[in-house]
Amino acid sequence: MTARVMTVLELIEHHAQALDAAGVAYGHGTTNAFDEAAWLVLWKLGLPLDSSLAPPEEDESSVANSPVEQSKCASIATLFIARITSRKPAAYMTQEAWLQGVSFYVDERTIVPRSFIAELLVQAEGADNLDPWLREDTQHVLDLCTGNGSLAVIAAMVFPEVQVDAVDLSTDALAVAKINVAKHSLQNRITLKVSDGLSNVNGPYDLILCNPPYVNAASMAALPAEYLAEPTLALAGGVDGMDFIRQLLHDAPAHMTAQAVLVLEIGNERDNFEAAFPRLEVFWLETSAGDEQVLLVTREALTALVAVQGR
Repeated sequence: MTARVMTVLELIEHHAQALDAAGVAYGHGTTNAFDEAAWLVLWKLGLPLDSSLAPPEEDESSVANSPVEQSKCASIATLFIARITSRKPAAYMTQEAWLQGVSFYVDERTIVPRSFIAELLVQAEGADNLDPWLREDTQHVLDLCTGNGSLAVIAAMVFPEVQVDAVDLSTDALAVAKINVAKHSLQNRITLKVSDGLSNVNGPYDLILCNPPYVNAASMAALPAEYLAEPTLALAGGVDGMDFIRQLLHDAPAHMTAQAVLVLEIGNERDNFEAAFPRLEVFWLETSAGDEQVLLVTREALTALVAVQGR
């Protein structure tokens, strides 16, 4: 007996159930089983990831009811078995991730890009975009802990007149960043450099962007396998998550122009941040994750902090 041919939507729903049953974790481009299954099925079939899955009577371009031949169903099943057994994020399997609509190459040498700072860079208007903090003569931007280079690329796209230094301690991460800089033809405006924090940067900078390792030790121990598949160097921030950030805030003023600002992502570590820096004046910026994950601090405030710490 010939097996019944499955449609694209049936395949997505079937494998979404399998993902949920296996208890996989999301957060690397999707937030739920259906979206993750749609991503992998459409990718494996060579269909655009924005293909319509609406009922065909509502959208004639929909691929929902398109039949999938048996051999392709089998290869898709193999892909989902690999996703479930390896616990690798889907982005590592497709070697592509999207941030604010921009495509980036990604592999296991760097974390999957997901920084909320990207929202602040591209936001056209509103109180919590970065425009009010920048000047017309802003020229030099630093993307510290650049990873795969996504924030550097987006910053260069948003601010077409600036030069961007993209810095990371990991030479593996910088190799991935080099791919993305070339992918978006930004070699003339983005400079990649190896540096442990700010130890090997040029500056001074008008704007510093940083999505550093900030996950505290207890949270690291509880991370799902999908997150542990990413480089620990890019995630682990010490007992309270503030190890890298302490050094950064101490060193930053010397690498900033007089009116420069630092935009820093700290994830779910606001309590630990405020405990570590109770006297530091910062501005919490609104993103889709709320107003507790990304902050902005001026050079003036950082200089005052360093002065107090030096007493």
